[in-house]
Amino acid sequence: MSATTEVTDPAASVAAPPAADPVRRGLDLGRFRDLSLVPAILALGVIGFIVSPAFLTADNLIGVAQQSTELSLLVLATALILIVGRMDLSLESTIGVAPVIAVWLVLPSSGGRFTGLGLFPEWMAVPLCLLVGVLIGAVNGFLILKLRLNGFIVTLGGLTMLRGLQVALSEGQSIVDLPSSFTYLGKASWLGVPAAIWICVMLFALGGSALAWLRHGRALYAIGGNAEAARTAGIRVDRIVWGVLILGSLLAAFAGILYSGHYGSVSATQGSGWIFQVFAATVIGGVSLNGGRGSVLGALTGVLTLQLVVNVMTLAGVPPLWNQFLNGAIIIVALIISRFASGEKQE
Repeated sequence: MSATTEVTDPAASVAAPPAADPVRRGLDLGRFRDLSLVPAILALGVIGFIVSPAFLTADNLIGVAQQSTELSLLVLATALILIVGRMDLSLESTIGVAPVIAVWLVLPSSGGRFTGLGLFPEWMAVPLCLLVGVLIGAVNGFLILKLRLNGFIVTLGGLTMLRGLQVALSEGQSIVDLPSSFTYLGKASWLGVPAAIWICVMLFALGGSALAWLRHGRALYAIGGNAEAARTAGIRVDRIVWGVLILGSLLAAFAGILYSGHYGSVSATQGSGWIFQVFAATVIGGVSLNGGRGSVLGALTGVLTLQLVVNVMTLAGVPPLWNQFLNGAIIIVALIISRFASGEKQE
């Protein structure tokens, strides 16, 4: 019992200094950072209704939420990893390569169009996909924490390597004959709402609760704020960071299952370019690139803001070619607002 107390209390004390900003204004604004995008979301709702009355219909709003599910899981993973003071660019490729490997292992060759191995029964597709995600996160953790390699370079190399593996195994084409177990969650509806939306709400609730109430969840802020101080306080820094990297890749693999089920296929380019949207949503949601700050609630509002902006632009007839420019502009504006609102130095 005493050992548990020694780990819990120092973790709280290590996590506390970043919040104890001497600038009173920064402290007060920081308390509302999780909800800072709510006015923007409400404003987008008004603008969307003005642009098109169809914006506030149930079908449109459920469609926006459905299209946000896969991206939101990557944002949840990225938020946890950034809070602990790390970065994983390979999540963009994991969402595509994990489903491809799973399908490659369970499906036999199909008329020369797709060369599968058929080593496992089709019901194993989902467990295999999740296992691939776990292995990717474990390898990243080993290279970063055990071999002490630069995390940015490791995950950038992983992004490129895994993307190449995805294209090679899929032979550069979409795989459409997916097992029914693999497409169920992406197509099913529970109580009139897509199952993917319920699942994402549950996962975000679990993530937020863990960060707020569990000792290991609170330790993420301590590690992201000052890893050496957290280690001195008795927190097993490497073990927790490794676990977060594995969890992040697992969430990305699960997002791949939802995406593949939703569209009924696994594309050779699935997930390509998503990392820009992921970081845009995470940053505008108040998660610090320097670690130790942010919440999953703020990250979720970041996803909703981006998706609503895209939806309003689509209803207004704005060409989708402007989406990438807008995402980059949002990141810059969010960093400026964060810098002056909280007094945090962005480097």
